[in-house]
Amino acid sequence: MKLLVFAGSTRQQSFNRQLARATADLAHAHPGVEVTHLELGDFDIPMYNADLEAQGTPADVMRLKQIGWEHPAWIICAPEYNASYPALLKNTLDWISSPVRADPAWQDGFKSTRGKVVGMLSASPGALGGLRSQSHLAPLLMNLHFWVAPTTFALGRAGDAFDAAGQLADERARKSVQTVIDQVVWAATRFQAT
Repeated sequence: MKLLVFAGSTRQQSFNRQLARATADLAHAHPGVEVTHLELGDFDIPMYNADLEAQGTPADVMRLKQIGWEHPAWIICAPEYNASYPALLKNTLDWISSPVRADPAWQDGFKSTRGKVVGMLSASPGALGGLRSQSHLAPLLMNLHFWVAPTTFALGRAGDAFDAAGQLADERARKSVQTVIDQVVWAATRFQAT
């Protein structure tokens, strides 16, 4: 099972990037799972613009589409900006789901997302841990034809949540993240079998 893990942030000290790294490390220990930990900062993705798209879909967008298509299981660590998910994450998903009209292999905009199982995590310095971001993100993911895992986790007080090695310091938090990983992998495995 191929599992894609990424955070909707490129900020150097992002708690959600830390959470994505810790999640990928936990997932590596899962039997039979091949983990891809993706950093959005490694991709040159402009703000979505249909006029720009008409000139040709950017090469890094095509790379992202391919990576998404190759992974039946996803985990997204979503920051919370003004009680919702950030523009970077929306922009990334908008590009991934936009059809490439000139390319027969990518004319279906949902090719990278349809039927994929996605788990939601979030981290925030506040007590709610980014929970409001998840509440807005879930309908967007369903609109993109993802199967959204019902178990989620929001890491509150994230400034104190990681140890010196960047791992989750609290055993309960690790178990909560592991539960999301397990559910996403379990569901994606069954969907692939049908």
